[in-house]
Amino acid sequence: MNFKKIAIYFGAAFLGGVCTFLLFGVNQSAIFNVADKAIEQSQTTGIQQVTYSSVRNNTAPADFVEASAKVMPTVVHIATKTTVRGSSTPPGMDFWQDFFGPGWQMPQQERSNVRQGAGSGVIVRANGYIVTNNHVIKDADEITVTLHDQQVFTAKVVGADPNTDIALLKIEADSLPVITFANSDDVRVGEWVLAVGNPFNLNSTVTAGIVSAKGRNINILQQKYAIEAFIQTDAAINPGNSGGALTNAVGDLIGINTAIASPTGSYSGYGFAVPSNIVLKIISDLKEYGVVQRGFLGVTIRTVDAELVKSKSLKVRKGVFIDGINPTGAAEKAGMKIEDVIVSVDNIEVNSVADLQEIIGRRAPGDQVTVRVNRSGNEKTFTLTLTNQEGKASLTEKPTVDVLQNLGISIKNADEKTLKAVGKPSGVEVTAIQSGVVQKHTNMRPGFIITKVDNTVIKNADHFAEIMKNKTGGVMIEGVYGDVPGVFYYAFGM
Repeated sequence: MNFKKIAIYFGAAFLGGVCTFLLFGVNQSAIFNVADKAIEQSQTTGIQQVTYSSVRNNTAPADFVEASAKVMPTVVHIATKTTVRGSSTPPGMDFWQDFFGPGWQMPQQERSNVRQGAGSGVIVRANGYIVTNNHVIKDADEITVTLHDQQVFTAKVVGADPNTDIALLKIEADSLPVITFANSDDVRVGEWVLAVGNPFNLNSTVTAGIVSAKGRNINILQQKYAIEAFIQTDAAINPGNSGGALTNAVGDLIGINTAIASPTGSYSGYGFAVPSNIVLKIISDLKEYGVVQRGFLGVTIRTVDAELVKSKSLKVRKGVFIDGINPTGAAEKAGMKIEDVIVSVDNIEVNSVADLQEIIGRRAPGDQVTVRVNRSGNEKTFTLTLTNQEGKASLTEKPTVDVLQNLGISIKNADEKTLKAVGKPSGVEVTAIQSGVVQKHTNMRPGFIITKVDNTVIKNADHFAEIMKNKTGGVMIEGVYGDVPGVFYYAFGM
């Protein structure tokens, strides 16, 4: 079956006869246990003294009683409340508009309503750390966690990563049962798995199936740097399972359930989970730094297929083709070139974009990786030092990331040629606009060069982030476009 992504929904949806991918939280969707010593962290984090499962046997047992009993106490129910604010015209105002004419500005009255949502989570530390999906808790004003034994707690968000749809919560509790992590690299297509969560608010529901595929990219996460390398399963997953556990046959975590493909909004045989190795990296970073420390190669890529092999006369039939290279990125500095085909990273075979994203997504800025490429039939090996999003081989500071994610923009220092063309001494260029304050309240488009914030001249990207992180209330941004004359102003509230 060929899946066609129609839209992203946070809850049940119906599109007759057309398969839809859904993030499925209902209505809106340090010590971690590891089951296999093969997991290696690429950096030193606050997650130390890792413990390991003494059992590693994924052969299907006669039943799943023991595995279910092991997992269920570690899976929690998450309920959220989100206040949605808006404005509307008071009743009877249409008469006055007719009287004064269409130019008359009718008064608006503020209205709000509370949206409730639900999902699942998994306890990853005995003192109250819980992993779930970002879309389950996004924008929530109140998060309530109910344990398997019916204890209820209010949770706070430690951090969230929209790029992988993973979030880390904290409740004030001790001596909680903790999930054991398995090495998701060792998961095999065809092995038995369990999905544990709270579909349709039916707490502690366990379903069984097999791993249908690995490294699935379904293009459901809309972030610029999204990582999609899902484990696909046919274990029954429904709205409310978001953030719940996908485990192997002995009850060790191999993934966090995140999305389904369905023509109806309910289970139809295809569920997707974020692999546990990615989850471990994300939650370790969120706990230690408050932000994910993600390494970048600095390349634009696509999966090698038969059409690409023919059109580019490639000498290799699988791998990841380099379409473009960032002039200040790790790949460029190491000597890689456009039209190189990446075939392995650290001796791990790379067959698709999802494979490469998963491997690099588990590394941090400053980490070294060995990349093997095929260049016109000859294999070459490069050692690269990964960078952060800004092209630096250093860890990313949380305030900078927070303010840019809140604004929903990506920026870079405007180059000298661009600044000269627009007649400005300094500024930062908006390279992408995602969901956030800017998109919601302005019609700014990529390519805008920010030159001032509230009459303060912007020197560079770090200067802009430093100014914006302390802003509250109304903000006025001034700047120019390279292809449109004049100065533009955008105002919004922080």
